[in-house]
Amino acid sequence: MQGFAAALASEERHFLGVAASVTGRAWRARLDPRGESLATAMVQRGLASENLARVLAGRGVSLDDVAAYLSPSLKQDLVDPSALTDMETAAARLADAVTKGETVAIFGDYDVDGATSAALLHDVLAALGLAPPVIHIPDRIFEGYGPNPQAIDTLIDGGATLIVCVDCGSTSVEALARAAARHVDVIVLDHHQTGPELPPALALVNPNRPDDVSGQGHLAAVGVTFLAAVALLRELRRRGFAGALPDLLAMLDLAALGTVCDIVPLVGLNRALVAKGLIALRHSERIGLRALINAARLRSPPDSGHLGFVLGPRINAGGRIGEATLGATLLTTENQGEADRIAALLDRLNAERQAIEKAAVAEAIAEADAEIGSGEGPPVIVAGRAGWHPGVVGLVAARLRERFGRPAFAIAWNGDGTGSGVGSGIGSGSGRSVPGVDIGAAVRAALEAGVVMKGGGHAMAAGITLRRERLGDFRAFLDARLNTAVRAAAAAE
Repeated sequence: MQGFAAALASEERHFLGVAASVTGRAWRARLDPRGESLATAMVQRGLASENLARVLAGRGVSLDDVAAYLSPSLKQDLVDPSALTDMETAAARLADAVTKGETVAIFGDYDVDGATSAALLHDVLAALGLAPPVIHIPDRIFEGYGPNPQAIDTLIDGGATLIVCVDCGSTSVEALARAAARHVDVIVLDHHQTGPELPPALALVNPNRPDDVSGQGHLAAVGVTFLAAVALLRELRRRGFAGALPDLLAMLDLAALGTVCDIVPLVGLNRALVAKGLIALRHSERIGLRALINAARLRSPPDSGHLGFVLGPRINAGGRIGEATLGATLLTTENQGEADRIAALLDRLNAERQAIEKAAVAEAIAEADAEIGSGEGPPVIVAGRAGWHPGVVGLVAARLRERFGRPAFAIAWNGDGTGSGVGSGIGSGSGRSVPGVDIGAAVRAALEAGVVMKGGGHAMAAGITLRRERLGDFRAFLDARLNTAVRAAAAAE
């Protein structure tokens, strides 16, 4: 076994006497004496079988929470949306837009969480009688992540009087300042970590902003968007809205898909959104999802594995190597022919993405192996190459993390990666982490220190843009900041 886990394995007792598994990892008992006692108590009280009790105890589930954890429901897990900072302001402004018949534009991200968040808000507003909102998903290569001033101008010039950013916007100071200068309100519904300066939004609803005390930082953006929809309908009822209100339970298919694919912890409201969303998905009349299920050749009712490994990657394929808008369009279209066409295209793009990813992963593993050599290597793997498609670097980082058991970044360099030529020497990268190591905070710190040009994300995933000559500085910064956390995570593995 390579890395920190290997260095620490010999210090831990082996579970069931297994010193090395097929992948070279030692088995170690997950539960400490306190956890063993908790598992025993669960069994004695008839709350769970012995094996299930050990799993629950290992996940930190208390005796009082066992029943709720095993049977999540919206009735018990739905939080008051107003607990999130700025939610009441956001709901009031959305309600104004509905009652006045305003033109609303939605700016989303190019991943599944962004597509499902945009689609959910689109469907809620359309069901309330607004003209279907325009959804803008930025091109990964030409626009990059999040709002930009040019796109904001385009939306406003197209008539938008309210812009809602979903799964992005928390660090978009310049872009949102452009909207403010043009006297157009912006609402942000996001979950990514914020920078030292909050953007000038009318409402920034983000459970991970520094002054939010809701305790809902585990939500994906689609979860935040769902809560915003709940708050909006509540505000419309308070105002005596005469129109019909949409059935939010029928939209839980989107909430489940976005939550699973963004790999957020399945705790609290997230568990209820996924559990009930899977039920909604099996009965969903959303023609785009039905078309995608057919294109993916699924022959059984979708489960969480299908969301994460079959449907999600196909929706992501549009943003990775095709048209960024394909996923959101598929999820909102009411035209069967269009749905079938997009689903087939996404299925083909996903196959192309797999081939591109396979080649890049092989190169990245070879680079990491050479860097590690016979030692334990750095606490964070950083690999990069010119010619990698920027759309697959997140997947490459995930494979590196799985292979080496530590956080990893993969960087696609423009040009030849040496800095020669116009636009060369700048890389777009993505990182994936392990539990207990917050790479989102590390990237934000690197941005503040001037090590990277752009950066953001959350604990388990982050994105960066940096210059080739700062690669060594970036590696050194990660080593210094995350070494202790990576060692602790390896010891707890």
